[in-house]
Amino acid sequence: MSAKDCSHHKKGRGKLFRKIIAGTLIFLLVVLITILIIWAILRPNKPRFILQDTTVYGFNATVPYFLTSSFQVTVSSRNPNDRIGIYYDRLDIYATYRNQQITPRTAIPPTYQGHKEVNVWSPFINGNMVPISPDFSADLGSEQAAGSVFLTINLDGRVRWKVGAFVSGTYHIYVRCPAYITFGSKSNGVIVSNNAVKLQFVTRCSVSV
Repeated sequence: MSAKDCSHHKKGRGKLFRKIIAGTLIFLLVVLITILIIWAILRPNKPRFILQDTTVYGFNATVPYFLTSSFQVTVSSRNPNDRIGIYYDRLDIYATYRNQQITPRTAIPPTYQGHKEVNVWSPFINGNMVPISPDFSADLGSEQAAGSVFLTINLDGRVRWKVGAFVSGTYHIYVRCPAYITFGSKSNGVIVSNNAVKLQFVTRCSVSV
């Protein structure tokens, strides 16, 4: 084979390689554009969360700089989408007081939520002698003694969207549910077993995805 033939052979292989690369890039671009168009048409809406009730089994802020508490909360989530499902890959729930976490995280089992479906969870969240900031400890004790404490029930996790056979990447979800806890004679709750107090809320939560 002459040097000229060898040169033509190399050029032919180079052109073929460039055509393969160009074809692959065009295919990937078409797929991406198709997904984006479908996504824009469907316009996925984030799930809606409601704090339905909170049962208080224990709440002790009398020890300075520490809090011991025990709750069972009922939270519902509704998928408002007609054609989009939601995978809850991870969802943790915990309570905060003035943005300070006062209970460890409790994991909610992973689940899939179909179109227009509603999921209801009733996990327990507990904290035993959790350290409280000195700036907040006195206020928390005073509020409990006065008969009411404002807390926030938080959910924090990862979700994915499902459109037909397509499943999106992972998104971070933040849910914040205000909870007004009352005690003693000021409580508007119902006493249940073991002197626990059940408070009905039906409170809309804020959701960020």
